[in-house]
Amino acid sequence: MLIVMEAAATADDVRRVVETVQGMGLNAHPIPGAQRTAIGITGNRGSVEAGAFENLPGVAEVIPVSAPYKLVSREAKRENSVVSVAGVPVGGPALAIVAGPCAVESERQALEVGHAVRAAGANLYRGGAFKPRTSPYSFQGLGLEGLKILAKVRAETGLPIVTEVLDTETAELVAEYADCLQVGARNMQNFSLLRKLGRMRKPVLLKRGMSATIEELLLSAEYLLAEGNYEVMLCERGVRTFSDHTRNTLDLSAIPYVQRISHLPILVDPSHGTGKRQKVLPLSRAAIACGADGLLIEVHNHPEAALSDGPQALLPEMFAELVGQVRQLAPVVGRTA
Repeated sequence: MLIVMEAAATADDVRRVVETVQGMGLNAHPIPGAQRTAIGITGNRGSVEAGAFENLPGVAEVIPVSAPYKLVSREAKRENSVVSVAGVPVGGPALAIVAGPCAVESERQALEVGHAVRAAGANLYRGGAFKPRTSPYSFQGLGLEGLKILAKVRAETGLPIVTEVLDTETAELVAEYADCLQVGARNMQNFSLLRKLGRMRKPVLLKRGMSATIEELLLSAEYLLAEGNYEVMLCERGVRTFSDHTRNTLDLSAIPYVQRISHLPILVDPSHGTGKRQKVLPLSRAAIACGADGLLIEVHNHPEAALSDGPQALLPEMFAELVGQVRQLAPVVGRTA
């Protein structure tokens, strides 16, 4: 259920509704909007009587929410959410360009790539300090040393840091260094981790699982919002299909569909979505044309020697070309870059 407040409702009106909801043993989630505040109700096992709220001061209407995901739906919030990652808006008119290596391999590598992507036009830096790998013998990341290198990249380039968190044990350590916590495809339904990140209140980038439906992706996001973290971004990174000409099948149809039913920003990762360097640029253009709020691009200064995902990493000059094309395309779809 969703309680929509009047545009002129006061903070006391909102507080009174929240207290009424909590007094019934339910959870209240105030969701500020551009014009008015809505209050989502969760925790109810059955229907809630609308009459308990309709006559409270400041209440405009009470709306039943039909979707299984309550707080991420358009029914809960009609306008688009804009997430701030250390001052960089994601979901507004400006496109978010997130770039960097799959894995932090050394200070020199991370800094060289950081300065290159900053010069080309990236506004967020991505790099993995902890790496979930299919094989236990593959490079697993530098851990704490990698986090410290990411902090140095931020200090030298001014780019906020997006990095992956793997588990509840290291979540707080990663949060000390990162500006945005990435939940990878393998962890999309790690519900204990989602609850933990929901309580930490740091921006979260939630990637779609390898075989996840859109509803499953949105329900995973619901875990974060239900714990009180509304700074959540989604990411389409390709799903596993029968096709073998790419690493994954990038589902660009997910972008307009998600934007129709949810207010959360959605980015696209054409690097993992294709797994092939030569396909990243055309799929990036397509993602922007479909309405994506931003891109995640893997960039490496020596991809032939990369310890992780070298075949899909762009060289710095290729990334600069990508940004140039995105800047030409963005105004066509009403965006800036």
